[in-house]
Amino acid sequence: MKAYISLLLLLLSGCSIHTERTLNTDSTNSETSLPNTVLTKLKWHHGAQHCDASQEAAHDIYQHDASTYIIRQSKCLTYEAPFIYVLVGQQAILVLDTGALGEDTSYNLYQTLEKLLGKKQLSDKELLVIHSHGHSDHHQGDWAFDNQPNTTLIRPSKTALHAYFKFQRWPDEQALIDLGGRALTILPTPGHQEESLSIYDPKNKWLLTGDTLYPGYIYIKDWNAYKYSINKLSQFAKDNAVSAILGAHIEMKNIPKQYYPIGSTYQPHESYLDLDVTQLHMLNDALHTNQAPTELVFDRFIIKPMSLFQKTISNLARRFKD
Repeated sequence: MKAYISLLLLLLSGCSIHTERTLNTDSTNSETSLPNTVLTKLKWHHGAQHCDASQEAAHDIYQHDASTYIIRQSKCLTYEAPFIYVLVGQQAILVLDTGALGEDTSYNLYQTLEKLLGKKQLSDKELLVIHSHGHSDHHQGDWAFDNQPNTTLIRPSKTALHAYFKFQRWPDEQALIDLGGRALTILPTPGHQEESLSIYDPKNKWLLTGDTLYPGYIYIKDWNAYKYSINKLSQFAKDNAVSAILGAHIEMKNIPKQYYPIGSTYQPHESYLDLDVTQLHMLNDALHTNQAPTELVFDRFIIKPMSLFQKTISNLARRFKD
C-alpha cells in the first residue's frame, strides 16, 4: 500500500461499515508448531526497538538456489519492508518490484544486483523489471534502473502493462515471459489495486502474489475483482503444481490471527513468509460464501474491504500519481 495513504487507512479503518467474520481454520503457524515452509530461511531481519541505534543492514538477502533470490528491505529504513524477487534465466533476469527506498536514500537496487549476480551476468543478459502492482512501496527503487544497459523497465501503470504484454482483455487473460529455460506465467489479479498481477515460476513452483495474498492485513479496494482474482489463482493452482505462495510483506505474528499494526518497525515474533496452496483454496471458498464485502480473519492473513471513504482517498492519490 502506498506509504503516503497507509496511515490514513489505519486511522480510518474504523469508518468501515462492513461486518467481520473469523474463520475456523487449522493453525499451521503457532509458536509451538513446526512451520510449513519451502524456504530454508525462517527468520528475516525484522527491525529494531531503537532504529536510530540499529546496525541492521539495509536489506536481508536469501538465495534459494543458484538462480533464485529474495531481498527484503530493512524495516528500520521503511516500515513496509517489502520483498523483492529476482529470477534468473539463461538469457534474461526478472526483477519483481523495486521496493520502497527511493532516490533520496542511499539504497541502489541495481548496485545490489551487481554485487549479488555479478556485473558480467548483468551485462550479458537482458534485465526485465516489472511490478506486482502500482503502490509506491513497490516501485520507489525504479530510478536505479533508468538508463541502465540491457534493461527494460515496465512502469506500474495500465498503459505500460498493456503495451508490453499486449493485453486485450484484462484481466481475462495471461501472458508468458521466457527468461531462457525458465518460462514465467503472468496472471492479472486486480482487487487490492487496479494493476495487480501475480507470477507463476514453474522452476520452483512458486506463485508470487505481491499484495494480493501475503501473511498480513490485506486491504481490498474492489471486492468483486478480488473474488475473481482469487478464484483465478485457485483454479490455476489446481491445474499447476504450486509449492508455495509468496507475497510482498510480512505483517502477521507467529500467533494465529494476530498482526503487527501499520507503521511497525520492530516485528520480533513475525510469521514466516510463504503460504501454502490450501490457504488459497480456503480463502477462495470463503469469498464465494460471502457475497458482500466482509472482513475475513484467517490464521495467517486478514482480508479487509476498504470503506467508501478509503476508496475515495485511494482514487484521489491515484489521480495525483497519474
